Amino acid sequence: MNILVIGGGIAAQSLVEALRERDTTAQITMVCEEPRLPWDRVSLSHLLIDGNVDELQLRPSSWYEDHGVTVMTGRRVVFLDTTHNTARLDDDTVLSYDRCALATGSDALMPPIPGIDQKGVVAFRSPEDCTAIQAIADAGRPAAVIGGGLLGLEAARGIASRGAPVTVVHLMDRLMERQLDANAAALLAPAMVELDVEVLLGKSTETIVGNERGEVTGLKFTDGETLDAELVVVAIGIKSRTELAKAAGLDVGRGIKVDDKLQTSAPYVYAVGECAEHRGMVYGIVAPIHDQTQICADSILGASDAFYEGSILSAKLKIMGVDLVSIGSAEGSGATVEDRENRTYRKLIVENGKLTGAVLMGDTKGYELLLDRVKQGHDVLDALELLTEASKASAADLPDGAQVCNCNGVCKGDIVKAIQDHDLGSTAEVVARTRAGAGCGTCKPLVTEILLNVRGGKVDENTYLCACRKQTREEVAAVIREQGLESVSAVADACGTGRECGGCNPGLAYLVSEINENKHREERHARYINDRVHGNIQKDGTFSVVPRMKGGVTTSAELRRIADAADEFNIETIKVTGGQRIDLLGVKKEDLPAIWEKLDMPSGMAYAKSVRTVKTCVGTEHCRFGLGPSMQTGIELEGMLEGLHTPAKVKLGVTGCPRNCAEAYIKDIGLVAIEGGWEVYVGGAGGTVVRKGDLLCTVETKDEAIRASLIFLQHYRETADYKERTYDYMERFSLEEIQAVVFDEEEAPKLLERFHLAQAAAIKDPWLERRKPVVANQFSELDTEAPVFGMAPMAGDDEAELAGVVGPPPGAAMPAAVPAASGRFAVTYNTPTKDQA
Repeated sequence: MNILVIGGGIAAQSLVEALRERDTTAQITMVCEEPRLPWDRVSLSHLLIDGNVDELQLRPSSWYEDHGVTVMTGRRVVFLDTTHNTARLDDDTVLSYDRCALATGSDALMPPIPGIDQKGVVAFRSPEDCTAIQAIADAGRPAAVIGGGLLGLEAARGIASRGAPVTVVHLMDRLMERQLDANAAALLAPAMVELDVEVLLGKSTETIVGNERGEVTGLKFTDGETLDAELVVVAIGIKSRTELAKAAGLDVGRGIKVDDKLQTSAPYVYAVGECAEHRGMVYGIVAPIHDQTQICADSILGASDAFYEGSILSAKLKIMGVDLVSIGSAEGSGATVEDRENRTYRKLIVENGKLTGAVLMGDTKGYELLLDRVKQGHDVLDALELLTEASKASAADLPDGAQVCNCNGVCKGDIVKAIQDHDLGSTAEVVARTRAGAGCGTCKPLVTEILLNVRGGKVDENTYLCACRKQTREEVAAVIREQGLESVSAVADACGTGRECGGCNPGLAYLVSEINENKHREERHARYINDRVHGNIQKDGTFSVVPRMKGGVTTSAELRRIADAADEFNIETIKVTGGQRIDLLGVKKEDLPAIWEKLDMPSGMAYAKSVRTVKTCVGTEHCRFGLGPSMQTGIELEGMLEGLHTPAKVKLGVTGCPRNCAEAYIKDIGLVAIEGGWEVYVGGAGGTVVRKGDLLCTVETKDEAIRASLIFLQHYRETADYKERTYDYMERFSLEEIQAVVFDEEEAPKLLERFHLAQAAAIKDPWLERRKPVVANQFSELDTEAPVFGMAPMAGDDEAELAGVVGPPPGAAMPAAVPAASGRFAVTYNTPTKDQA
């Protein structure tokens, strides 16, 4: 069967997955109008805050290849011929089909307000809209959001997080009137105030006012009042995209009309999602979409008993930082428990003795049970008793039909079956197999609870590098070594690692680099956003810049450059870090290359899973109690470790005496000067759990102490799981086991040699990418996901030396000798050929 899916959103992706689960042989083609693979539009507010659309992609590109799904991005169907079962694309390509599903989604509803076409008036619907909003909000200009529903409040929160004053303008007498009653809506007010978001209720916009240049300057309301605004975001709702269906002669109302089989008025043509109208309803939230795609997949494949009877409107959200659940009707009587001091509100709505709705704010316990009871039309004798029962509900109390994950439409029964059928033993495995918890993540605690319940409390939290394939670090590492693999994509091709959900790609990127001693082919798309732009992303989407100060020592010239850079780039917060460095907070992504150039200092790697810093006291250099040269030792040690990536962040300390001013006892590696020598401690922690490091050894000289530290670090680099801090590592391996390796006469020199090889090939200063970005949009608001296959030399660079740093291009031989990185290299990317991709 040849199936054509028109659309590239959540509905299209959900339908494709449902079809493939049921039929592994059907030919499936998905035509996406957007220039990107399907992404999670529910998380649009996150995109507004941090601007990384690629991190919202629902499946990695390899998933489509592995599941035999042909995807055409940036293409549009311009005509659907339901008589001849063909679709014509915008480049006149004609596709034939046996079955066709329309998942064309919706557009933002833009009302016919005079002035709505002016510059600075933006919808809130796409990544491009987010980019336009960010550009104005980042300048601190006043903004107005028309619409006090879910989308409007999310837009306002995103704008406020970027430091711009924002006012929500809403026509109704309360916010989110579809989901909340008046009392619940009132609980949002304190959260709005805390986020500096103003609210104007009962306001109807008469005109969007502009200047002679066609730029928006404010709003004028029907009551004569005005509001200044240089950005106006319109978020009042959506309208189904039905143009293609109308042109094809299909029955269209508010949406494309479908029957209980989700079939349109044309044979073999179906519709799902926000473009579909079923029994007069068009659903604009994600949960019903998953209900529809399951039935539609059955209908397309010929199931005679599949019928869609509509969905209960439900949503589990976080609005302005407040947890919110809305199920069915928000208005009516039943039972209410309200605690204004703690901002919690729990209400059940009962009509004719049956549960018809619920509103939970602040405390959302029992949401899954209540949703199931509403769906079943549960008889309620005592609403308050049911509310109490829900607050105490455990995973064991939930029926199999209870929906656990709204983002991906996963029920408890699906999770239980997956655990039993595939012998899943960890939360990560369940998430990878079922996708429950892979969206917003709020349901993960319940997923874990279900896992514990099914396995009788005996959960084997195996640490898999790739949970989808149940592959451990050791198993993947063995394949890399045996086959000489030098890139993430090569490993994915060889054993499928990372091809299902892509979540393990950052860990895989580290493993490839570690095994190849940094002489690998870097593929930047496999890295986290922090590693892609070499800055630590903050909650408002800006970045933290921390230049390296070895051992916490700096110069007056460096301090002047830091001050000048802070002034030039309007950095409001300058902080001395716990690692004795200076942190510039609030740098825009597009300003990163320029501020690095202004600083003219190497990156402190404060954003990466790497060796961060070596904290020191003043030691014998200045302190009258000093027993050892801690500053000199710290600077020397940090220089040896500069640019080296590790399974998790590593912090070091060198203290000149047991008074421990540099807190060396609670560092990942700590050197402590004592009478007659040095002590080396490993596995310390100073976070939520404080752990004094284990005494690895006592030696006579600083050189011996440094040597022991390097050998331990390399052993950790080679054997720790990704994201495993040294304190967890030391709990997993006994101190005696570690000592036996670190001081083995044969193994220790080999570890030290491998350390030096890896360090020689490490890029000492990734901030040099300011001169030649890796990917075209690396420092702009929208990232691209383009594989990186090598490094391009700048003028005067030696190409052979360059190849030794991160590996040769495909097909070329690795240089015999690997010189240390010169600091003169910039990374670029080549668009992969079909074979490379």
